[in-house]
Amino acid sequence: RSLVVVHFWAPWAPQCAQMNEVMAALAKEHTQVTFVKLEAEAVPEVSEKYGISSVPTFLFFKNSQKVDRLDGAHAPELTKKVQRHASSSSISAGSNDNAKEDLNVRLKKLIDAAPCMLFMKGSPKEPRCGFSKQIVEILNKHGISFSSFDIFSDEEVRQGLKTYSNWPTYPQLYVAGELIGGLDIVKELEASGELDAICPKAQKLEDRLKTLINKSPVMLFMKGSKQVAKCGFSKQIIEIMNNTGVDYETFDILEDEEVRQGLKTYSNWPTYPQLYVKGELVGGLDIIKELKESGELLPVLKGEN
Repeated sequence: RSLVVVHFWAPWAPQCAQMNEVMAALAKEHTQVTFVKLEAEAVPEVSEKYGISSVPTFLFFKNSQKVDRLDGAHAPELTKKVQRHASSSSISAGSNDNAKEDLNVRLKKLIDAAPCMLFMKGSPKEPRCGFSKQIVEILNKHGISFSSFDIFSDEEVRQGLKTYSNWPTYPQLYVAGELIGGLDIVKELEASGELDAICPKAQKLEDRLKTLINKSPVMLFMKGSKQVAKCGFSKQIIEIMNNTGVDYETFDILEDEEVRQGLKTYSNWPTYPQLYVKGELVGGLDIIKELKESGELLPVLKGEN
């Protein structure tokens, strides 16, 4: 019944080394917790099974079931999650009120995480019940911008939100932190024409991509950021770009799945990183290396070529 924390890491990422130190300190403090390190690129089947797209990523298991995850090098958040999951195995009666209060704070944060939040079974791409599938279809049909939370991924949230919202079933839709209701309510709002007025509209993806591509004269879409690259290819391209002395901005495609998938189709370029100059695609790492070797990179980045 003890907690197992698995760190998916990579030897080339300095942030992973830092988080290994944090893990070592937590292991001394929480002797009942098992901490494991897995080199993500050495176990591709495992990484793919658990959707590991960047390092560091931490998965939390109890009774062989995944109960939580943390993406990125967030030492305070890792500490918090370890403390919460380690203590939840042995919560005493006296601390029940505190646990309830902590859960309510967490639920409020999740509800407020986006202007329109949908708590559902599964994800918008893979709904895991008919009601969730129908509500996603309605929201998409109306071009409504929403974020979602898979209640199957967290039993504490799944049970706690029913009490918090006084609404016993899923899906549950929230707008501006307020509960709208479930599928039946959303259907009624659609029929009365009120749904469009209540929920925020999504910007069309193509328009959004154009805006992002033209955000800076030189735009790099990559895994991670200038400060912390989250894959070897992105790390290499950052080093080349920094040596040119040209100003550029980056966008972390790991933070936005819609952009990550949409840009591949929009640019007809299936991989990352992708470099754009004045709104036009230059290419990925191989193209940038070729331009560097031929001496053409600087003129291209300055828009002269």
